[in-house]
This record gives sequence, C-alpha cells and structure tokens, in this order.
Amino acid sequence: MSPTDEQDYTETGQTRTRLPGGDPYGGAPRRTGRSSSRSLVTVVGVVVLLIAAIAFANRGDGSSTDNSSGKSDQPRTSSTAASGTKPVETKNGGIPSGFAHSGQGAESAAANYAVALGSAEMFNTAWRHRIVDSVYARDAAAAKQSAMDSAYSNEKFLSNIGLAKDGTAPKGQTFVSRVVPVGTKVTSSGTDATTVEVWYTSLFGLSGDGSKNPVTESWYTTTYELKWVDNDWKITDFQQKDGPVPVGRDQTASTADDMTKAVEEYGGFTYAR
Repeated sequence: MSPTDEQDYTETGQTRTRLPGGDPYGGAPRRTGRSSSRSLVTVVGVVVLLIAAIAFANRGDGSSTDNSSGKSDQPRTSSTAASGTKPVETKNGGIPSGFAHSGQGAESAAANYAVALGSAEMFNTAWRHRIVDSVYARDAAAAKQSAMDSAYSNEKFLSNIGLAKDGTAPKGQTFVSRVVPVGTKVTSSGTDATTVEVWYTSLFGLSGDGSKNPVTESWYTTTYELKWVDNDWKITDFQQKDGPVPVGRDQTASTADDMTKAVEEYGGFTYAR
C-alpha cells in the first residue's frame, strides 16, 4: 500500500489541511459568550438523556409483551463489546497475529493491520518491509513491496509533507502518522476469504515549533480483502474511500508542545474483540 492509498496524499502533495489563521495549532477560534441559561439547558438535556439510557439498559426481558420477534433486543450492527473470545497474544514483527478463524477474528485482524499500515514506521524502509511482510499474504506482499518502496522514497512527496529524504522529521519536530479504528464490519464472508471494512480516523503531520504541516485529522473507510493463510488472516487487496466524516466540535487546537507530548506518551492499542 502506498502513501496515496492509505492517506490520500497525492491530490495536494500532502494531507488535506485547512489551517486556521495565526498559530496553526492554537489559532482555531473558540466560540464564546454562551449564557448561563444555555449551559443549564445543555446540562439538563444531558442528564435527561442519561437517565433515559440507563432506564433502557436496565429494562428487563419481560418488560414487553410482544414476543412476535426475537430480534427486538439485538443490536442492529455487530457488537464491539467483549465477546469472551480470548484476544491474540502473539506478534509477528511487532504486529498482533494468530487471529481466530472467524468473522470476528478477521475484523480484529483488519483493525490491527490498518493501524500498522497507517503508522509512522511505514516511512522507515526496514520497518515498512517488516510490516508489509507481516500483514499481506506472501504473493500480495511481493507485489506491493517494490511499489511501496518507490512511493515512500519519492523525494518530492517527502518534501511536501516536511520530511527529509530518509523519511525523518526536521530537528525539533515530531512526525505523526497514526490510525485510530472506530469500527469494523464484515461485508462478505466465506470459510477462508472474508471482506472487512474498517472505519477510522487518521492523524497526520508534524508537531513542533515552526511546523508548516501541523497535525490534522482525517476520516476514511478502508475495505480489506482477507484470506486465511498459514493459520492466520492476511490481506490480499484493499480499497479506500473518504468518510464518514463527523462534524467538528467547538474545541481549540492544542499547542505544538501538547501535541508532541501526547504522541510520545500515549501508545497505540492491540485491537481484539
């Protein structure tokens, strides 16, 4: 997978960035002047919703006399709550492996692979080779490796996103490339072949003083075609599209120092259900 595939870089030569005026990290305007009455209405609304949610959650099975359908209590999408299935404990090249031979195992594999393929380590040649060999089926990995090497070593591309020829960040700055899965969905399933969609948010950019490419947020859905190979799920192909994209909240962007500190102190997750 190339940077174009996972991050959609080539349209502008860098990530899509909509910068506020002034400081790119702290210059986002904050709405002010909210009255105390408006705040009170907001709090009351939240409390009412919370009470309603608790009442619904604690409703007994016998609360309804309509037994015509046994599907009324079932979630409309696959649950991401703990299922009792033991999470994977093994790793291949630092990436979780040994997923269950099931739809649930395929979803967990796809989420973990999306994190690895969207990481900053993909800009390091040795790490990139390790990641691709770990998450792709052997024949697919061989086909992808040279294309990725060409894309990730493109000097113009690296320059546009603020990195040196070797993929490193300028002195005093931290390169951020991180994928955070929000949800997964199996769209087709077979014994040894499964298609999984992963909806995620992506953080990308340079944090630090003087950064001309501040860390921005994007949303994507990637569809992974997975094959059961050597007792594990492996990627054979993928497709990516933008969104769904939520409406941004009324929050001021963090300073460069706060962003750098967060990236350095907060590690990623192993995703399993």
